[in-house]
This record gives sequence, C-alpha cells and structure tokens, in this order.
Amino acid sequence: MEITESQFEKIEHMLPRQRGNVKHDSRTVLNGMLYVVENGCKWRALPERFGPWNAVCRRWRRWAEKGILARVFNELRELGVIGGQGTTVSLDSTVVKVHPDGTGALKKTARNASASRGEGGRRRST
Repeated sequence: MEITESQFEKIEHMLPRQRGNVKHDSRTVLNGMLYVVENGCKWRALPERFGPWNAVCRRWRRWAEKGILARVFNELRELGVIGGQGTTVSLDSTVVKVHPDGTGALKKTARNASASRGEGGRRRST
C-alpha cells in the first residue's frame, strides 16, 4: 500500500511544510509509515527506499504528538486508500494472567513428606 502522487496532493495541505535540509519528501516518509502499519514490522526492518528508519520513526512521533497523523489517516480512510475502522485492539500475554487451575493443569494430590526434625528429617535452619 503506497500513496500515489494524485492521492498525496489531496492530503498534502494537512502535513507540515518541510524546512531545512530534508533528504526525503513527506510522501516517501508517509509511505514508509503505511508500510510499517500494514506489515506490522519493526522500524529497523523498514526498507531503504523509504529512507532511514530513524528519520521515519522520528517524524511519526512528531506528527502523532501534534495530531497530524490522526487527521491524515482519517482523510486517507475517507478517500478509500486505507481500510479499517481506526480502532486498536491489543492482547498481550503479560497482561492477562491465568491461574494454573484455569489452564487445565493437574492438581497436586500427593503430600510432601515433612522435613521437620521430629520426623527424621535434617534440621533446615541454623
């Protein structure tokens, strides 16, 4: 999924004007952002044709903080370039903890032998 020149012209007014010595135009960077969103890859796995991954990631962060990305993605959704509702659902195993009984683990039925001195065990404290 990449934005064509005609599609970019419709959303170009929403993006900040580039200043200074910028090597990659906003269209190329936006296509890099869409690549990461579509493929779910890490920033470091971004192909070279989109520019340095760090530059694309920094611009993503700046545009997201200013609300530019939300407006651009809504406009792209209305134009039919990208699909989806714009909702986010995340499930992580570190967040959802299940008790061992809920996983189908077998219950312990055998009793452990006592290790107290009175029953022939070694003393465990000093």
